[in-house]
Amino acid sequence: MPLVVVGGLVFGFGLGLSHMARPEVVLDFLQFEDFGLVFVLGVGSIVAGIAFAIGVNFLDRAPLTGRPYARRLKSFDRSVLTGGVIFGVGWGISGICPGAAYASVGIGNYPILIAIGGMFIGAYAQGLWRARTSDEPAATSTSD
Repeated sequence: MPLVVVGGLVFGFGLGLSHMARPEVVLDFLQFEDFGLVFVLGVGSIVAGIAFAIGVNFLDRAPLTGRPYARRLKSFDRSVLTGGVIFGVGWGISGICPGAAYASVGIGNYPILIAIGGMFIGAYAQGLWRARTSDEPAATSTSD
Protein backbone atom coordinates (compact mmCIF):
# COMPACT_ATOMS: atom_id res chain seq x y z
CA MET A 1 0.00 0.00 0.00
CA PRO A 2 2.79 2.55 0.69
CA LEU A 3 4.05 2.01 -2.86
CA VAL A 4 0.63 2.97 -4.21
CA VAL A 5 0.61 6.18 -2.12
CA VAL A 6 4.12 7.07 -3.32
CA GLY A 7 3.06 6.41 -6.91
CA GLY A 8 0.05 8.68 -6.47
CA LEU A 9 2.20 11.43 -4.97
CA VAL A 10 4.69 11.21 -7.83
CA PHE A 11 1.83 11.19 -10.35
CA GLY A 12 0.12 14.21 -8.85
CA PHE A 13 3.36 16.17 -8.45
CA GLY A 14 4.35 15.37 -12.03
CA LEU A 15 0.98 16.48 -13.37
CA GLY A 16 1.26 19.74 -11.47
CA LEU A 17 4.88 20.34 -12.48
CA SER A 18 4.21 19.65 -16.15
CA HIS A 19 1.09 21.88 -16.08
CA MET A 20 -1.04 18.95 -17.26
CA ALA A 21 -3.39 19.58 -14.33
CA ARG A 22 -4.45 22.84 -15.98
CA PRO A 23 -7.50 22.43 -18.25
CA GLU A 24 -6.30 25.15 -20.64
CA VAL A 25 -3.11 23.16 -21.36
CA VAL A 26 -5.14 20.02 -22.07
CA LEU A 27 -7.56 21.95 -24.28
CA ASP A 28 -4.59 23.41 -26.21
CA PHE A 29 -3.40 19.84 -26.80
CA LEU A 30 -6.86 18.73 -27.98
CA GLN A 31 -6.87 21.69 -30.40
CA PHE A 32 -3.42 20.70 -31.77
CA GLU A 33 -1.75 23.83 -30.36
CA ASP A 34 0.48 22.29 -27.66
CA PHE A 35 1.97 18.80 -27.91
CA GLY A 36 3.57 18.63 -24.46
CA LEU A 37 0.92 16.17 -23.39
CA VAL A 38 2.21 13.68 -25.97
CA PHE A 39 5.57 13.66 -24.21
CA VAL A 40 3.96 13.23 -20.77
CA LEU A 41 1.71 10.42 -22.05
CA GLY A 42 4.62 8.75 -23.82
CA VAL A 43 6.86 8.74 -20.76
CA GLY A 44 3.96 7.54 -18.60
CA SER A 45 3.27 4.70 -21.04
CA ILE A 46 6.91 3.61 -21.02
CA VAL A 47 7.10 3.61 -17.22
CA ALA A 48 3.76 1.77 -16.94
CA GLY A 49 4.90 -0.81 -19.49
CA ILE A 50 8.09 -1.47 -17.54
CA ALA A 51 6.19 -1.62 -14.22
CA PHE A 52 3.65 -4.10 -15.61
CA ALA A 53 6.39 -6.25 -17.14
CA ILE A 54 8.21 -6.35 -13.81
CA GLY A 55 5.00 -6.87 -11.84
CA VAL A 56 3.82 -9.81 -13.91
CA ASN A 57 7.24 -11.47 -13.77
CA PHE A 58 8.33 -10.77 -10.19
CA LEU A 59 5.34 -9.97 -7.97
CA ASP A 60 2.84 -12.56 -6.85
CA ARG A 61 0.21 -10.04 -5.67
CA ALA A 62 -1.01 -6.67 -6.93
CA PRO A 63 0.01 -3.87 -4.54
CA LEU A 64 -3.45 -2.33 -4.12
CA THR A 65 -5.87 -5.26 -4.26
CA GLY A 66 -3.75 -8.18 -3.10
CA ARG A 67 -5.10 -10.28 -5.98
CA PRO A 68 -2.78 -12.39 -8.12
CA TYR A 69 -0.79 -10.10 -10.38
CA ALA A 70 -1.44 -11.13 -13.94
CA ARG A 71 -2.41 -9.62 -17.24
CA ARG A 72 -6.11 -9.28 -17.81
CA LEU A 73 -7.03 -9.18 -21.44
CA LYS A 74 -10.30 -7.47 -22.22
CA SER A 75 -11.96 -7.92 -25.55
CA PHE A 76 -12.66 -4.89 -27.69
CA ASP A 77 -16.42 -4.83 -27.63
CA ARG A 78 -19.26 -2.34 -27.89
CA SER A 79 -18.96 -1.33 -24.22
CA VAL A 80 -15.28 -0.45 -24.60
CA LEU A 81 -15.97 1.59 -27.72
CA THR A 82 -19.00 3.38 -26.26
CA GLY A 83 -17.28 4.06 -22.95
CA GLY A 84 -14.20 5.39 -24.71
CA VAL A 85 -16.27 7.77 -26.80
CA ILE A 86 -18.19 9.02 -23.76
CA PHE A 87 -14.92 9.42 -21.80
CA GLY A 88 -13.37 11.33 -24.68
CA VAL A 89 -16.35 13.67 -24.99
CA GLY A 90 -16.23 14.36 -21.25
CA TRP A 91 -12.47 14.96 -21.44
CA GLY A 92 -12.94 17.37 -24.33
CA ILE A 93 -15.78 19.27 -22.66
CA SER A 94 -14.12 19.59 -19.25
CA GLY A 95 -10.58 19.88 -20.58
CA ILE A 96 -9.24 17.42 -18.05
CA CYS A 97 -9.11 13.68 -17.44
CA PRO A 98 -9.92 12.14 -14.03
CA GLY A 99 -6.36 11.76 -12.73
CA ALA A 100 -5.40 15.27 -13.71
CA ALA A 101 -8.65 16.61 -12.23
CA TYR A 102 -7.63 15.47 -8.76
CA ALA A 103 -4.17 16.98 -9.23
CA SER A 104 -5.82 20.17 -10.45
CA VAL A 105 -7.49 20.57 -7.05
CA GLY A 106 -4.01 20.39 -5.54
CA ILE A 107 -2.85 23.39 -7.57
CA GLY A 108 -5.85 25.44 -6.45
CA ASN A 109 -8.31 24.86 -9.29
CA TYR A 110 -11.34 24.42 -7.05
CA PRO A 111 -13.98 24.92 -9.78
CA ILE A 112 -12.81 21.54 -11.17
CA LEU A 113 -14.65 19.99 -8.22
CA ILE A 114 -17.81 20.43 -10.30
CA ALA A 115 -16.32 18.18 -13.01
CA ILE A 116 -15.15 15.68 -10.37
CA GLY A 117 -18.69 15.63 -8.98
CA GLY A 118 -19.95 14.97 -12.49
CA MET A 119 -17.50 12.05 -12.82
CA PHE A 120 -18.83 10.49 -9.61
CA ILE A 121 -22.45 10.98 -10.69
CA GLY A 122 -21.69 9.53 -14.13
CA ALA A 123 -19.90 6.50 -12.65
CA TYR A 124 -22.77 5.95 -10.21
CA ALA A 125 -25.35 6.25 -13.00
CA GLN A 126 -23.42 3.74 -15.10
CA GLY A 127 -23.30 1.33 -12.14
CA LEU A 128 -27.05 1.62 -11.65
CA TRP A 129 -27.69 1.14 -15.36
CA ARG A 130 -25.40 -1.88 -15.50
CA ALA A 131 -26.98 -3.46 -12.43
CA ARG A 132 -30.43 -3.08 -13.95
CA THR A 133 -29.51 -4.37 -17.40
CA SER A 134 -27.43 -7.38 -16.36
CA ASP A 135 -28.45 -10.65 -14.79
CA GLU A 136 -26.04 -10.27 -11.86
CA PRO A 137 -25.25 -7.11 -9.88
CA ALA A 138 -22.23 -5.04 -10.93
CA ALA A 139 -20.67 -5.46 -7.47
CA THR A 140 -20.27 -9.22 -7.96
CA SER A 141 -18.94 -9.02 -11.51
CA THR A 142 -15.35 -10.21 -11.91
CA SER A 143 -15.02 -9.40 -15.60
CA ASP A 144 -14.07 -5.77 -14.91
